[in-house]
Amino acid sequence: MTQWVENPTGGRDRGPIALARAWLEVLVRPRRFFATGVAPGDQAPGLAFVMVVVAIEEATRFALVPGSYPVLADQQFASALLVLLIAVGFVAPLALHLAAAIETLALVLVADDRAGVSETVQVIAYASAPCVLAGVPIPGLRIACALYGAALLVVGTSEVHEIGLGRAALATAVPAVFVFGYAFRAVAAGTALLP
Repeated sequence: MTQWVENPTGGRDRGPIALARAWLEVLVRPRRFFATGVAPGDQAPGLAFVMVVVAIEEATRFALVPGSYPVLADQQFASALLVLLIAVGFVAPLALHLAAAIETLALVLVADDRAGVSETVQVIAYASAPCVLAGVPIPGLRIACALYGAALLVVGTSEVHEIGLGRAALATAVPAVFVFGYAFRAVAAGTALLP
């Protein structure tokens, strides 16, 4: 499922400045970003990217939404830190790779010649860029973040796997609902807006 390369060629630079630059670039110039920033076997920058996005989103939610995490033994700060570490260190990577597996299966049906699983992992990771704001308890903002992320996922899948936008939309439908609808809580935000 995963492939790690000691010295990958292409792909993203490492470090905080590179993460910030990737975040801005994927939001502003997604086609160019996905064409130049996704490389075979270079999952580490994408994984770090999605972990930072989840850390910011969850920390924001914890700070702004009372009762958004369980408090153990009356240790509020320690509990928040533990839940944040679990979300960032375990849940985010597992959800990312599960979504990539689902999309890879869908790509088998719609693309004869496609890029590898590693590239799919990176596309999903970078498509999460708008979700740094999804922790703010405004349902409309959370839905906007999810829709923008889903659009980035379609564009990135189309660019990296060299398929049309229609086939990319089909391949990303289930992963987009999983990642943006449930993991980043857009479905719950939509339900909150219903009368």
